[in-house]
Parts: sequence; structure tokens; C-alpha cells
Amino acid sequence: MLFFTQCFGAVLDLIHLRFQHYKAKRVFSAAGQLVCVVNPTHSLKYAPTRCAAVQASTEQSILPPCHHHEVVHDSQLLPCTCPLFSCPWEGHLEVVVSHLRQTHRINILQGAEIVFLATDMHLPAPTDWIIMHSCLGHQFLLVLRKQEKYEGHPQFFATMMLIGTPTQADNFTYRLELNRNQRRLKWEATPRSILECVDSVISDGDCLVLNTSLAQLFSDNGSLAIGIAITTSKVHSSEAEM
Repeated sequence: MLFFTQCFGAVLDLIHLRFQHYKAKRVFSAAGQLVCVVNPTHSLKYAPTRCAAVQASTEQSILPPCHHHEVVHDSQLLPCTCPLFSCPWEGHLEVVVSHLRQTHRINILQGAEIVFLATDMHLPAPTDWIIMHSCLGHQFLLVLRKQEKYEGHPQFFATMMLIGTPTQADNFTYRLELNRNQRRLKWEATPRSILECVDSVISDGDCLVLNTSLAQLFSDNGSLAIGIAITTSKVHSSEAEM
């Protein structure tokens, strides 16, 4: 009976996942968009740790030359950019994508327009939904986070980070769009560089921000579908409109 119960539960989970994917494809197939079902992951790190590491690396790069008894730090080495883990990895910007895919198993989708379907929105904070998006010859990291900025009041934060330099990020514009039940919410902005730290972007609120009630208006049985589009642009804009 125990074996049957475990197998039956696994089958139900698979059926539920395929059903969510089917619903998303039915809604967005007319636009020809790829759909990626993203399961939640509880953050396994203390948020300020990675930001502090990035800041320390930046500060060390502008300090006077080290004396012979001091440890020399390569300012070009970056800490792991995955917001989920306190990962000790360091490497150059060019190998960040392979590290995220191989070590943290983050999925990657290709295409100018995709749909990010986040499941189980009801889970307690902090929770993250993450994918990589390959488009226009670059890779982007989409992070959706459920986090309490005030105790007892969780909010959802969605942002797009370019895995590249701030100068490269200025060449793009990303759009996040929620569309359900004759309601539409759109956020359009210039992506931030992964060098600037995902945690800082979310703390500053420079991203799409949803309170719980607003997220529920656009969710369907605990899943939230976010349409993503990336274009090349020199125009810096940041807007949210209903």
C-alpha cells in the first residue's frame, strides 16, 4: 500500500504539471510563444551574503596596491550569481552561464518572446522561481521572488538581469506582461547587469512588484503566467500600467 501510495502521488504530480503546461500553451499558443513551467525553490542562502561579496570585490578593485603580506584578489572574478544559494564558486563573467546550468540546473529557453509559468504561488516566503532566457545573442536571468518586505505582508518581485556588463545591459529593453480575465499589467524597463546583484535590485524595488491580492487576480489555480519579451533599444524607460 505504501509503494502504491507513493507511485500514485508521483503520477498525480506529473498529471498536474502537464495540465498546467497545457493550460498555458492553450492561452499563449496564438502568439506563438514558448511556455516554461517553473517550479518554486526555497532560498538556501542568507540574502546579504552575496551582495556583500560583490561589494567587497568592487571595493578591492579600487584599493591601492596590496603589500607583499596581503592576499591579492582577482577583481575580475565574480561570486556565483544564482540568488538561491550561498555558493562558494567564483569565476569570470564568460563562464557564469555554464556554471548556472551545470551546477544549479537552471533551465534555459530561447526566443524573443516566452511565457514564464510559475507554479505554487501560495508557498510561504522566501521562495524563488528562476530561468535563463537566451535571446538576441545574450543570456538573461529572470527572477521571480516571493518575499516579505514587511512582516506578514509578502510581495512578489520580478526582474530581468543581463548576464553581461552594465554597458551591454543598456542596449536592451525587457517587458513583463500579465494578462488574465480582461486585466493587463505591464512592466517595461532596461535590464540590470548581473554584476549589480539581484538582491539589491529587488530591495530597491526597481522591478515589477505585486502584492498578494494583485497576484491572485492574475493567477490561475496557484500559477502565475508572465509573458516576457526582449528587444534592442537605447531608450531608457521604466513604466507600469494597468
